Amino acid sequence: MKRTFISLVLSIALFMTGLSQSTVAPKLGKNPIKRVIAAMTLEEKAALVVGTGMRMPGGPPPSATNANPPANAPANAPSGPVVGRTQSLVEGAAGTTFAIPRLGITPMVETDGPAGVRINPTRENDNNTYYCTAFPVGTLLASSWDVDLVNKVGQAMGNEVLEYGTDILLGPGMNIQRNPLCGRNFEYYSEDPYVTGQIAAAMVKGVESQGVGVSIKHFAANNAETNRNSLNTIVSERALREIYLEGFRIAVQESSPWTVMSSYNLINGTYTSESSDLLTSILRNDWGFKGFVMTDWFGGKDPIAQMKAGNDLLMPGTPDQIKKIVQAVKDGKLEVAVLDRNVEKILNIMLLSPRFKGYKYSDKPDLKAHAEVARAAAAEGMVLLKNESALPFGNNIKNIAAFGNTSYDIIPGGTGSGFVNVAYKVPLTEGLENAGFKVNEDLAGLYNSYLNLTKAGRPPLRGFMAIMGSRPIEELNLNKDIIIGMANVSDAAIITIGRNAGEGRDRTNTKGDFQLTDSEQQLIKNVSDAFKAKGKKVVVVLNVGGVVETASWREMPDAILLAWQGGQETGNSVADVLSGKVNPSGKLAITFPVNYEDVPNSKTFPGKELVENKTPDQGAMSFGRSVPAVVTYDDGIYVGYRYYETFKVKPAYEFGYGKSYTNFTYSNLKLSSSKFTGSIKATIDIKNTGSVAGKEVAELYVTAPSGKLDKPALELKGFAKTKLLQPGESQTLSFVIDSRRLSSFDTPTSSWIAEAGKYEVRIGASSEDIRQTATFDLGRNITVKKESVSLVPKEKIAEIKP
Repeated sequence: MKRTFISLVLSIALFMTGLSQSTVAPKLGKNPIKRVIAAMTLEEKAALVVGTGMRMPGGPPPSATNANPPANAPANAPSGPVVGRTQSLVEGAAGTTFAIPRLGITPMVETDGPAGVRINPTRENDNNTYYCTAFPVGTLLASSWDVDLVNKVGQAMGNEVLEYGTDILLGPGMNIQRNPLCGRNFEYYSEDPYVTGQIAAAMVKGVESQGVGVSIKHFAANNAETNRNSLNTIVSERALREIYLEGFRIAVQESSPWTVMSSYNLINGTYTSESSDLLTSILRNDWGFKGFVMTDWFGGKDPIAQMKAGNDLLMPGTPDQIKKIVQAVKDGKLEVAVLDRNVEKILNIMLLSPRFKGYKYSDKPDLKAHAEVARAAAAEGMVLLKNESALPFGNNIKNIAAFGNTSYDIIPGGTGSGFVNVAYKVPLTEGLENAGFKVNEDLAGLYNSYLNLTKAGRPPLRGFMAIMGSRPIEELNLNKDIIIGMANVSDAAIITIGRNAGEGRDRTNTKGDFQLTDSEQQLIKNVSDAFKAKGKKVVVVLNVGGVVETASWREMPDAILLAWQGGQETGNSVADVLSGKVNPSGKLAITFPVNYEDVPNSKTFPGKELVENKTPDQGAMSFGRSVPAVVTYDDGIYVGYRYYETFKVKPAYEFGYGKSYTNFTYSNLKLSSSKFTGSIKATIDIKNTGSVAGKEVAELYVTAPSGKLDKPALELKGFAKTKLLQPGESQTLSFVIDSRRLSSFDTPTSSWIAEAGKYEVRIGASSEDIRQTATFDLGRNITVKKESVSLVPKEKIAEIKP
């Protein structure tokens, strides 16, 4: 009897325990994700796939919106179309995801951007500062051709993401530089998808090594800023796969980014954020992506279509989106299973985030150490375009005349999402002085007075306008007598030409943008004439984010250094190269044409506005005019050097070009086999035959045999950078060519195929400077991989052919 009673008590206790456990809400990280999702209300699910809103820089505080959240929305859901009840976990961050404390679901904070973290540098009632490091822009990093260096930059950048309490960096940007006038080219890496993919993968690995995530962007074919919210990109399946998607594929498969950001534009009639072909068939099914997809800020039009397509998170989030998603489920227009799928993808990444793990961030990253990383990286990616015994400056060069506004007001990076709030920026003149040179004080006084007076006459830039930048100051006109006077008292001259661009607008083929102004041309001529008459050297420094015209003036100076935009340490980095402390080893990852008209898509970029519909759509992030427009990629696969080399159009400076203070020889190219049986290894010896230490980038190109598919004259299939080679020192570099790198996309079969025939391996210092060649045979056609039939254009495209 006693045992029976005890058994009964135990049974009741166990039942009550189980009942109690069944009523306790599951917690993310402690219970299976599917159980957590099952415990969520419909409104909570809708809120989780929609960000919590954003506060535009300089905009009113959340309380000023007077907006109300939708009925039944969770308490901390966004409450305004733009300015919602944003969780200000990190002031100045771009966005935050929704939190559900009862289920252990924490917020994730997303922050710009590709050149460094951007948050508010100061906070109300707080004496501390929260400055971040402005690292070199993407184009410069790619010009280093150094994946290890880029990885180190990523580590430093990721550490700032972590220590400032954020979770996901909105970068890197990795669209193809299809046209030199794209306003955001400075964020992007190259005209070549292989370079783009390899540099992006290195950056992603570096950032994510710090326990934070990235969002590679803008997926995909977002190659212009004009009408970016309404631009329909008409492009063939082959061009998409080989040029515009390939870099993303490499980054996804080689570095596992946490998230991908869909772009603003349409591809073949469908917004990318609403395209199941792009986000599910290609990204997830063909490539195996495991993270989640977020929109660009306010991207796309239809939240229901976005949910169905696999665009898991809508950023920054609006109450209307939540309302529409909830109503669509209730009306049977959106399956709750689709919503659950998207929620699960977000929660899978949330488990990795530092905020979920309870990381105690310091708000004190090592900015001094990171500045050193930025300085070294910038010097490595600068490209020496010309040098007629002018550089490096010898011991006889002590007094320098610095001409050009930008010598005194350096441009560290671009505008928009790529802008970083920095504690300081080093102008070229300060960098020169730090390197031991003396900058002419009289000339400096003229420029500084001119710049200060001009800026004083303009209203100060605050909030959003500070991010978007100001119009450039017209170059100071100096009469010839002043220039001749400088030639008399100075040992050498430096002329800095500056350009800036950014989000929301494209550049133009006009003087003051792609072309130099008349005053800039005259300055170069007058300084060159005056200094050369005294037997003194003239160096032009290009402090630019993208390509500029050089052919009309490049014969005048003795040297041209393409410094790009090197971040906050730009002045020191330029001085490191000019002084010889660093031997330049950067090479172009983008072609410099002789004239803009030589660009194959110059006549159609950035697209054609549709006359029948001229109603502006002023989207929240359109930054200006946005009307329906279309652009047809009739250049097909012939982008950048693929076009110039195949159609025999001579550029000003070819892809892969860059000079050094020393010389290198290439020898002993060997292939592991003369027959291709899955892969081939190529090795080559690089020797420094000059008198100073230096690094060399060796580029491997492949020329394919003629077959059913037209092919470019050559395509980059590998690259490697030597260590710092001392004079007389050699290094053997190796490359592996697999079947994927040999293949092209065959549209009728939706397959990557490598065609039989003789292939030529070309290794050299640029796309035109080939030093060694070898051949191998592929005995039969190979189908490397079958892909989904996706993003088929609705109209025939008349693509150019060789």
